[in-house]
Formats: sequence, structure tokens, C-alpha cells
Amino acid sequence: MNSPLNVFSLVNVLPQLFSQFVSQWLKAAPHAFTRGTKGLNMGLRTDNKKFDAIRIHRNTNSKPGHVHLIGSGPGDAELLTVKAYRLLQSVDVVMYDWLVNPEILDMIPPHVERRFVGKKCGEHSMTQIEISQLLVSVAKEGKTIARLKGGDPAIFARAAEECDVLTKNHIPFSIVPGITAASGASAYAGIPLTHRDCAQSVRFITAHLKDPALQPDWQSLVTGAMPDAQGKNAETLVFYMGLRRIESIMQQLQAHGLPMDMPVAIIDKATSTQQQVCIGQVKNIAQRIHTRQFSGPALIIVGEVVSKRQKVVSYHQQDSLQCEAHNELSNAVINIAG
Repeated sequence: MNSPLNVFSLVNVLPQLFSQFVSQWLKAAPHAFTRGTKGLNMGLRTDNKKFDAIRIHRNTNSKPGHVHLIGSGPGDAELLTVKAYRLLQSVDVVMYDWLVNPEILDMIPPHVERRFVGKKCGEHSMTQIEISQLLVSVAKEGKTIARLKGGDPAIFARAAEECDVLTKNHIPFSIVPGITAASGASAYAGIPLTHRDCAQSVRFITAHLKDPALQPDWQSLVTGAMPDAQGKNAETLVFYMGLRRIESIMQQLQAHGLPMDMPVAIIDKATSTQQQVCIGQVKNIAQRIHTRQFSGPALIIVGEVVSKRQKVVSYHQQDSLQCEAHNELSNAVINIAG
């Protein structure tokens, strides 16, 4: 099976090629190499002393470090951007959320410090205020930080609050976008977010509000989701973090006038190897989901676009098919040789 890191496989091949080159060179000129290694070791020791001095100077320097707020994408490790990967190789500290795929964490070099600062419903390793304070304190040590978030940092990821704290403390930061869950779920489930025949826009809504007493403008959502007389110009609704509130969401949509037969899809663990999709309607999706073992994170798509779903072969399935084909070919070769 293809490795999820194959897009960066060249990085893994280079050390092997270099090792082979050195091995051949040693056979040809062992004495020259012996003399050379003495000078090389001396140079490395000198450079290490210089590096230590630079590091000590940097940590005692009043100039703060830099924070990169990075989106890790919706789940599939291969959806990480090249820029995000490059930064993960060069930072001093990675502070990551619980939604980050462990395969992405495996891409981080061993010398880079890792700190888990994840939050999910009912399980917070740190509060948002504590996370922001930690970013500031570590940056003031002169360290470069990758603040690694699931999806895109600008969509329901509290990036604005962290940026506000960094700005107030005069700490420079950058934002690296990632593929948001709606885009990933749409692509891997074969459900378009917009469609020229029925949906000309899409709206993202968080179902996890800071204040539970606050509610979305349900009437506005339903009005936007209703098609015109020609069945067009509707708006697709995408609810983030709504799995535990599916019954309430459907009840509110019905109460404000959304047709009971409006198609609904719930995508659990979008883009991962554990992705599952449940299709229904406003009137029955809450009941259907009870028969499935969905644990989240999950995305809810409401609109006629769900009826436009196409069967797509996921990249995970393609990898499996390639692996099976490789095994069949290997077995065939063995049988012929036998």
C-alpha cells in the first residue's frame, strides 16, 4: 500500500543514496577518508559550539519568536499542504489539537518539541485562555512555534482569539490555510457543495456555540436554503460539530419551515480511512444516525446537493486496490517461478 507520506518520499530516499555513496568511496580511499574525518569532526565540534552560542544568544535575546497558525486539513494526511510540511520541519515547538491526524505528527522531526493542547466537547486539556497564554510565553523565549489545528485555522478554529492575544503582546505570526472539513467531506463523499441546478451558495454554521443560550438565526438559514419557484438559487447549509445536536438542528429547521423531505447527509471522520456517510431527510436523519456507530468529528450537509451525490473512489480505496494488484502480481510471479 502506498505510504501516506509518499509525496515527501524523496526526503526519505536521500539518506540511503548518500550512505551508498559514502560506502563506495570508503572502499576506494580509506586513508584519505580517515584523514578527512579528523578534520570533519573538528569542524563539526567547532560548528556545534557556534550553534550552541547562537541558540543561547537567541533564547536570551529580547526579540520574540514567531508563531505559525497552520491548518492540517480535514483528516487525510496527504491533504497537508507543502508549506505546512516545510514549516513543521523548521520550528522549535509544535502545539497541536486533537483533530490532527497522528500520521501528520509522525512527520515532525524528533528534535522538535511537541505539546498537546487539544480541546473537544467535554474534554479540554487546556482552556482557550491557557493556550493563548502558552503561545505568548513560549514565543517570548525566542522560539518558533507551529500552532497546528485541524481543518483551516480561520474556520471555527479560534484562530482570531489567538491572533488577538499575539498582537497585543507584539508577537509576529503567520497563518497557513488548510483544507476545511466541508471541502474534504464534499470531495470524499461525492457531494457537491454548490450545483448550478439547485444551489448557488453555501453557508457554514457552527453547532457548537461558546454560549449554549445563543442560537443561530434559524429563520435566516431556512429562508436561504429554500429554492425559488424554478427550484434554483438555494443555499447549501453545512453544520460543523453538530453530531450530538442532530435532533435539535433538524427540529429547528422543520419548525422554521424547511421541507421535511429536504435531503441531509452526515459524514463522520471525513477523508479518513474510517469515513462513513449516512443519507436521509430532515424528517428521519436523526433516527437513521442512531443505527450507525458515528463518533465524530462529523459534518452535516443540508440541501438538494445531497441528491446530486456521485459515487467516488476514495484515495484510500485506490491505495488498497493497488496493494491488492501488487500482491496478486507477486503471487503470480511466485507461482510461475515455482
